[in-house]
Amino acid sequence: MLAALAVIVPLGLGGAVSPVMLTEQTVLLAGPDGLAAAVRYASGVVVTTLVIVVGIVLFGRAIALPTEPHLDATLDLVLGLVLVNVAVLVLVWGRRRAGSPSRKGGDDPGASGSRQALAVFAFGVFAMATNVTTLALIAPAAKEIARAGVEIAAEAVLVLVLVGLVCMPAWVPVALSGVAPGPSQRGLAAVRDQIARRGRGFTVGLLSAAGLFFIGRGLTRLLG
Repeated sequence: MLAALAVIVPLGLGGAVSPVMLTEQTVLLAGPDGLAAAVRYASGVVVTTLVIVVGIVLFGRAIALPTEPHLDATLDLVLGLVLVNVAVLVLVWGRRRAGSPSRKGGDDPGASGSRQALAVFAFGVFAMATNVTTLALIAPAAKEIARAGVEIAAEAVLVLVLVGLVCMPAWVPVALSGVAPGPSQRGLAAVRDQIARRGRGFTVGLLSAAGLFFIGRGLTRLLG
């Protein structure tokens, strides 16, 4: 279990570097009925993440990854190549966006006081389901849980740890706003700015490192 955590924790923290979700939550919290809307948004994010992680883990258990070392190594190679390619895409996409003006206006997810609970929940579902870089890091982390070969209880703990880490941009603002609304807004704004400024470099580095790790591990198992 500790070996699985050593892989899951950094991948989960990397998946949590999401300026988009953090921005959306701060906007919701600043709007009318902010805390309730933010809770619904966070629920959508968490439920979506949980479904994705559990789905990958169940798939890994169905194909018996712990007892299929060759298949496990092949999946490591595939995931490693995917992560490296996503890192390249994020780098190229980020450079292109840097040359274009940032959008100041647009739709405000917290602007309408009559927004219904289902709409905000669906917004959270959409935010996670389309977060490509986070999903790219969730997949190998969930696969690591599937191949750990631990008991159901330990596996459930690993799933909850991964989901909790990945969803930090959704639930941490809610928790902080419930404790200290004023200071938390200023703190979240500062964190959001730092992530927007340095998050892409961190994400590219983590995706590349994780990709090379899985490629190296897969080659070692296939050739060894």
